[in-house]
Amino acid sequence: MPLEFGLWRIDGDLTAVEWGSLNLESRLEDILDRDISVAAPNWMVIGRQVLTDHGGVIDLLAMDGDGNLVVIELKRDKTPRDIIAQTLDYGSWVRELGDDAIVKLFASYLKTFHPDRNGLSINEAFQRHFHQPIPDELNQSHELVIVAAGLDPSTERIVKYLAAEYGVSINALFFRVFKDGEREYMARAWLREPIDTDVKPTKGTPLEWNGEYYVSFGGDPNRSWKDAAKYGFISAGGGPTYSGPLATLSEGDRVWVYVSGKGYVGVGVVESEAVPIDEFLVRNEVGEAVPLLSQPMNAAKLTTMADDPDKAEYVVAVKWLKTMPLTEAVKEKGFFANQLTVCKPKSPEWPYTIDRLKNRFGVS
Repeated sequence: MPLEFGLWRIDGDLTAVEWGSLNLESRLEDILDRDISVAAPNWMVIGRQVLTDHGGVIDLLAMDGDGNLVVIELKRDKTPRDIIAQTLDYGSWVRELGDDAIVKLFASYLKTFHPDRNGLSINEAFQRHFHQPIPDELNQSHELVIVAAGLDPSTERIVKYLAAEYGVSINALFFRVFKDGEREYMARAWLREPIDTDVKPTKGTPLEWNGEYYVSFGGDPNRSWKDAAKYGFISAGGGPTYSGPLATLSEGDRVWVYVSGKGYVGVGVVESEAVPIDEFLVRNEVGEAVPLLSQPMNAAKLTTMADDPDKAEYVVAVKWLKTMPLTEAVKEKGFFANQLTVCKPKSPEWPYTIDRLKNRFGVS
């Protein structure tokens, strides 16, 4: 049976508020783009009118607080067969999106629809919206949502069937506008009980920093963890956004190093502040202080000051307490991870992560 809901005034005689005959679906895209919380507070819009490789156009693309994607498709005048087929097709495309593609989609979205925020990174936007760092791994799953003023019985049956029998994460969201004189009200209802539409309070509640630094190492095929483990350093480059956070570190700070897609690979104590890689010295086989760049390296190339001062690699000396090869990197469900080069995490996941890592690395 199609979902039906109404609205009544009770501050006097019981009076039904008429629902508007205006074309709500022509306005919904603007309404949801302006404030997606009217649909779900645990979503953030990252794309609008997104062109897929299959020639389709996704009305709105959102991300939830776990970094997973949400396809939001407005029914408008589509037939039951068209809206279901189109939404599933969009899901098949979205599931293949990698981090780089998502970053580019978000940048294009801001440039086209919100030029006042153009240049804001998806990391910064996520932090502001969810009050927590963006997850290190995005798009681990996705959700499909059909938005409409109403659906016919056939479409409702298909949505429920796909979810119940085949486990497809698909739902329908209904909006209806009610008019009371000159005022308009909008009501919302889900076809199926939504999963996790509320912002998770534990992640949004910052804790006191525990004194342990998080470091993300890598992100460039020319940067090698083998080199860092062998010669005792961490590094970053490609611009101040990446290398700048290294300045946060001072002698004596303890760092836990994470490699994206692999896990935690090292823990050590900082021995020096960040310097350009041209100036970084290491000990050779006979104990002499020599330039790092004069030694055998696995990295194909690291940008120096002579190449490009703005994108030069900066290096921090680290005395390793324990390192792991990438093949033995430590990673567990519930571990903290994000894409920032260096940070002082205050999320609840960080103390848990450190306790587990101390045990796994044998460090007190």
